[in-house]
Amino acid sequence: MFRVLDHDASTDILCHMMPFYSYDVPHTCGPDPKICCQFDFKRLPGGRVSCPWRVPPQAITDANVQDRARMLLDQYRKKSKLFRSKVVLVPLGDDFRYTEALEWDQQFQNYQKLFDYMNSHPELHVKAQFGTISDYFEALRKATGDTVDSPALPVVSGDFFTYADRDDHYWSGYFTSRPFYKRLDRVLESHLRAAEILYSLALAGMRREGKWSSFPTSESYKLLRAARRNLALFQHHDAITGTGKDWVVVDYGTRLFHSILNLKRVIVSSAHWLALKDKQTFNHDSSALFLQMDDVQPAQDALPRKTVLKIGPQPRSLVIYNPWEQARSSVVTVYVNTPHVRVLDAYGQQLTAQLSAIWDDTNTLSTEAYQLSFVAQVPALGLGVYQLCEGAGQSPESAHYVVLQQVKEVSIKGAEHFQVAVSGGQSEPIILENAYLHLSISPHTGLLERMRLKEEGVSREMKVEFLWYGTSSKKDKSGAYLFLPDGEAKPYTPSRPTVTRVTRGSVFSEVTTILPHITHTVRLYHIQGVEGQAAEICNSVDIRGEFNREIAMRITSDLNSKDRFFTDLNGFQIQPRRTMAKLPLQANFYPMSSMAYLQEPGFRLSLLTAQSLGASSLHSGQLEVILDRRLNQDDNRGLGQGVLDNKVTANAFRLLLEKRGSAEEAEGNAPNSFPSLLSHMTYMHLNHPLIPMATALDTAELPLSPYAPLHAPLPCDVHLVNLRTIESKDEGGGPSEEAALILHRKGFDCRFSSRNTGLLCSTTRGKISLDKLFRDLSVKRLTASSLTLMHSSEAGQSSHDISLKPMEVSTHRLVLS
Repeated sequence: MFRVLDHDASTDILCHMMPFYSYDVPHTCGPDPKICCQFDFKRLPGGRVSCPWRVPPQAITDANVQDRARMLLDQYRKKSKLFRSKVVLVPLGDDFRYTEALEWDQQFQNYQKLFDYMNSHPELHVKAQFGTISDYFEALRKATGDTVDSPALPVVSGDFFTYADRDDHYWSGYFTSRPFYKRLDRVLESHLRAAEILYSLALAGMRREGKWSSFPTSESYKLLRAARRNLALFQHHDAITGTGKDWVVVDYGTRLFHSILNLKRVIVSSAHWLALKDKQTFNHDSSALFLQMDDVQPAQDALPRKTVLKIGPQPRSLVIYNPWEQARSSVVTVYVNTPHVRVLDAYGQQLTAQLSAIWDDTNTLSTEAYQLSFVAQVPALGLGVYQLCEGAGQSPESAHYVVLQQVKEVSIKGAEHFQVAVSGGQSEPIILENAYLHLSISPHTGLLERMRLKEEGVSREMKVEFLWYGTSSKKDKSGAYLFLPDGEAKPYTPSRPTVTRVTRGSVFSEVTTILPHITHTVRLYHIQGVEGQAAEICNSVDIRGEFNREIAMRITSDLNSKDRFFTDLNGFQIQPRRTMAKLPLQANFYPMSSMAYLQEPGFRLSLLTAQSLGASSLHSGQLEVILDRRLNQDDNRGLGQGVLDNKVTANAFRLLLEKRGSAEEAEGNAPNSFPSLLSHMTYMHLNHPLIPMATALDTAELPLSPYAPLHAPLPCDVHLVNLRTIESKDEGGGPSEEAALILHRKGFDCRFSSRNTGLLCSTTRGKISLDKLFRDLSVKRLTASSLTLMHSSEAGQSSHDISLKPMEVSTHRLVLS
């Protein structure tokens, strides 16, 4: 039995483990593939496939059935010795099988003759038959006496990472392969959730007011449905893993890319209707949308680029959507065409803003575009409305720059609106600080060295470095699946002098280090609350010119974590890991979907990620992440090619150091660990950012107002996984009046204080009253459902109060009006 959560047997799943090298026919009947291959009747002589052991199958006849049946039965018996019962599952298939009627006939007719012989000879003590997976598990439960109320099989919890099929061939390479598309998957996931929620709220609002006007209800729903399918398709085990052929990857990428573009249309249309003061003025023009996103992705294999907003004397509205279930103060950055710009809130009050440069290269500032950053306050699941206008008044505060170059002094071009100092060398550390953190950065490498928590007065070593892994010199080398390094990582040594740029401003400060293969930025936000308490790390990685190399980022701290570290399982739960010195280096890498952390009794260091990558802690106090990999050969696991389609890849992290209460003695052996509440919140900020939309230049300005759909935010530990409109059963399949309300109550570690964290929400022991949740909408009907929405509660309509256990995910069918 596989147990998802150690304390709760209700989630146990009866599983089967295959004991041999592969799931193909030569490796499923028993321990000898040379014999098993002789019973794969697709490989009969004369066909396109043969047995590599050079002993072909024989068609079963009356003359040979006795010998062949006993040979096969001998393998079945040997396999049965590895299991607790005498019920044996023998899969009969492989990838790309049963594509022709001939193979069905070959397999069925020959096996039926073997089974008939075995079953007609009682002295063989066997009953053999074709069956389904359900048939197998039913027979297994009957043989073992296992029932839900009286379990008889042993229980395992956790996971089976990291997998090796033979020798030192650990499948830890695919944790990082094709990181560009792993990031694109996360962007689509975030946009889809944001679009689903805003669309559902817009539809409910239209039903309440009875004003549908020209809103593209059906068209938008079709785009949502297509995006759901494309995101689901990309979860295939050769898509999100990065183990597809180049042309297949392009197809996946194109689907993700088009879905992101389409979801942006759904978001701007829904935001347009919800933000209008007078809903009668809503007019949808698909060729000239009222709102436009502030970034554009030019192609499926390119990074998005910010749109430069043209600002004139007439105010231009900026609508900002918060897809998170908590009210939020976050920094928003847009590109504008003039440095003389003011930011006004919905009440006409001017806000503090920071004007920063856009650098065309290491010594040239753009004179055509500028970064404008300010702190936006947006209600939970709501819209904030701001205005940008050019003209007299208090201009935004310009950022100050220091450029550190290890070569002769270079003149800076285009710095008319900024104070830029150039330094050929500096011995003192570069300091970045805000109300919570004090960062010390090396002036020589431009990389982080120490982090101090101001409130605690504690300074810890926090050294960031980059590394190269090569591939084994043996016959078997790294590929899309396998990580087979040539030993420990070697330090990244830049081939040309490093350029480090220090930015200091009122809204954020950052240090950007420009290396030949990486542009690395560490940023602090000058803001109270969640966003100010972690250091943001962004890397732009380009290894397209490399040969059989993998690039990694390592953070070395002085935390005494020993051989323990923690990574998440699919963003749901945290799994303790132990670095095993006796195993090969590659065996100690694990997938990091959401976060990884180290801890000692008094502190925890968390690295939160915006994309799935492979991570490890090879020594006490270290966290290491593989950022990209370029490999020239196939690793013989079915792909048939290397990984040579690398892109310029952006990845983003938040680095969070927290003080924790005293640990219990038993914690070292606990099967699960939990993030802090602040860590959960920081992850949500990173993966579900605010979405800015500007009114189009050629549209008439209409009165807009902020939109706040909730009376109060959800409890701190409850995440709105989705509010997704359910498809109508009518012909044509447009939206129905029902929506799927999916909630997740997150488990968190109570040993971390939430005092002074800036969290404005509270916990309610998992209790939510929907009648008190929505501001202008009422709950017409609520019905408990299975997670898949396939089965609804037999009790019918539920009360409007929902109660969730820690870690529970629940789904309800909801009608709002």
